[in-house]
Amino acid sequence: MNFVLFLIISIPIIEIYLFIKVGSYIGAFNTISLILITAIIGIIYARYEGFNTLRSGMSQLVKNQVPFYEIISGAALAFAALLLILPGFATDVIGFLLIFPPTRKLLLKKVSNKYSNENNKSNKHNKKEDFINGEFEDIEENKIEENKDEKL
Repeated sequence: MNFVLFLIISIPIIEIYLFIKVGSYIGAFNTISLILITAIIGIIYARYEGFNTLRSGMSQLVKNQVPFYEIISGAALAFAALLLILPGFATDVIGFLLIFPPTRKLLLKKVSNKYSNENNKSNKHNKKEDFINGEFEDIEENKIEENKDEKL
């Protein structure tokens, strides 16, 4: 919770600082133009990569495989597009890193390794939770037997 609050406060401060620094070097109009151009180019490229990811996911489905990477990649592309729409240079850099496939693969690989290691540790300790013990009763057979008893 504290980390999220820290991000909510620090990201606008970083973006304002970068606006001031970049604006002092290239001018206010050029800074605004640069922000708009990066947003437009980023959205167009995110759309292109999104269609590629969708095409790859469909080919995985045709092969009867679960398109796990494509699902996660699609979510990362949506987040990258959101970051590119937001005005700012730091969010644009993160957005472009998520859009390009090589860097997206690296980032997703690190995240998936982190969570898969945590899941493997918890699964080793909870092996007994893989089974559910219980009893069952076939209701259909009981109804048939009751109907036979009523007819007699």
